Amino acid sequence: MRPIRRSSALRERAVSGTSEGPTPAADLIGPAVTESNAQPSPGTGATTPYSSAFSAAPLAMAVVDREGTVAGANSTFAELLGTPAEALTGKAAADLVDLASDTRTWHAYREVLRGRQAELRCTRRLKHPEGHSLWVRVTVAPLPGDGSGGVLLSVADISDHRELQARLRHLQMHDPVTRLANRTLFFERLTAALEVESYDESGTTGRIGLCYLDLDGFKAINDTLGNRVGDKLLASVAERLTRCAEQAGYGRSSPPLVARLGGDEFALLVEDSTGTEQLADLAESLLAALREPFDLSGRRLSVSASIGVVERHAAGTTPTALMQAADTTLYWAKADGKDRWTLFDPERNAHLITRQALAATLRAAIDRGEFALEYQPLVGMEDGRLRGVEALVRWNHPQFGVLAPNRFITLAEEDGSIVPLGRWVLATACRQARAWQVAHPEEPPIFVSVNVAVRQVWDSDLVSDVARILDETELAPHLLQLELTESAVMGSSGRPLQDLQALSDMGVRIAIDDFGTGYSNLAYLSRLPVSVLKLDGSFVRGFQYESDNSAAVPPNPADEVVVEAMIQLAHRLGLTVTAECVETLAQASRLRRIGCDTGQGWLYSRPVSPDRISELMGARV
Repeated sequence: MRPIRRSSALRERAVSGTSEGPTPAADLIGPAVTESNAQPSPGTGATTPYSSAFSAAPLAMAVVDREGTVAGANSTFAELLGTPAEALTGKAAADLVDLASDTRTWHAYREVLRGRQAELRCTRRLKHPEGHSLWVRVTVAPLPGDGSGGVLLSVADISDHRELQARLRHLQMHDPVTRLANRTLFFERLTAALEVESYDESGTTGRIGLCYLDLDGFKAINDTLGNRVGDKLLASVAERLTRCAEQAGYGRSSPPLVARLGGDEFALLVEDSTGTEQLADLAESLLAALREPFDLSGRRLSVSASIGVVERHAAGTTPTALMQAADTTLYWAKADGKDRWTLFDPERNAHLITRQALAATLRAAIDRGEFALEYQPLVGMEDGRLRGVEALVRWNHPQFGVLAPNRFITLAEEDGSIVPLGRWVLATACRQARAWQVAHPEEPPIFVSVNVAVRQVWDSDLVSDVARILDETELAPHLLQLELTESAVMGSSGRPLQDLQALSDMGVRIAIDDFGTGYSNLAYLSRLPVSVLKLDGSFVRGFQYESDNSAAVPPNPADEVVVEAMIQLAHRLGLTVTAECVETLAQASRLRRIGCDTGQGWLYSRPVSPDRISELMGARV
């Protein structure tokens, strides 16, 4: 029952003429609850219909005069506050229901008392004399009349409703499997922590930290043992994370918030962080806790975690930016070997952003003609004369300048643009080799070596492309050499091996690049259509000391033994050998002595333009 709303009876009384002027508060509540009840008011009788309704109402109500003092209260109001009804009369109503605890409510209450505001509604938490708390909804509204009769204060106990709301909110904001905060609550807390008011207070660091982790190997456990075991494991993980958070929060205002963001992803939010050292200690404790085996219903399971750690000033940070940084850093931890934590690195992130920018524009750059070729000489070890060149692609990027292959070839392989790029490189290199041959008819023609990615073999008709390009450029097949990595060639079977055989039958030379870096079955070489081995530069670097330099540390004899054995094996199989990364005369001399056929490196020349290669033809390099 809300008296101020259901005022039809009052209006009827005023219209019937039973009363002149405004209805006083005493007529409403009757003499039983007013101070001036020695003699009933004329025309009112000992009681009125209104005083009876007021006293028996199940809603807690009190009449308050214009000064804010309780003129009378019903028994429901007294029971709600745990105070005798007679003790309430004369009390300040604002004190009874805590209306002065905040400025806005207090001002609105005063405006209602003065007749300047129609109504006040608010929710308050009150302390009962028996010790428990209760939530109430307070309504203050003027009594009918001209405002001289004060206001009616009504109070509804909403404790059960609030408790139900709290339970529902808890269910909405927590994960049912782990009972941790869920994604919604996590982002609510994160957003609140990043608001200016939260870190603008004195005594705070104004910083925020985040440990973002997922479990290594959880999917395998979940797939093999089922969701039930997986859920038990997640719950156990949550317990350990919570213990770590509580230990980290010891002596602080509050521990880090632990949340399950979904699947096997968890986050620990550290508000008012003291710096990266605090986050590093927390991450280490998390890893140590999760490394201990889990005993789940007789099953002993082991998992580890990868953790991305971000720590920064709250000012200027958004939830999206923080989570993007955390996600990137978690990826780094996975890529670096798992079972570790990695701190966000702005420089590494800038490199990643650059990489993404390159990937997004790579295909269009091929169409725009932003690529060019440089050529590095391949020199005969015996006579020092130019035998061939390796074509090396460069990207003349409009924003980042000239980029070497290691900046974009992997990207091209990932998105498949290596196929059109490789086709362009092959055609350009063959056209240039034929141009040198035509321009220098008096010199022996030099061959051109072009790198080929495995994806070019799988995703295109490499044999057809090579045959067409050789036909269009009129370059002899033996003047083209295709380089594939050792891992690609040694594992070839099916179509790749058939394509290599077809190219070899065509007269094209096949070279294994970076030979010696893998774990190859050397006997397999005899069954591959390979004609050249290119020794990886790591073998050649051990030959760098001059023999007459007494101050130099003597080289390891094993280096020369290994290289000589590989050269002899290659020669017995009918293969020629090229040494990469030749940088000193001592290296060249020793390689020549043990029978290496050709050399490539800065001792002879860096990668240069086609015009510079023309100058080197016919001369000793």
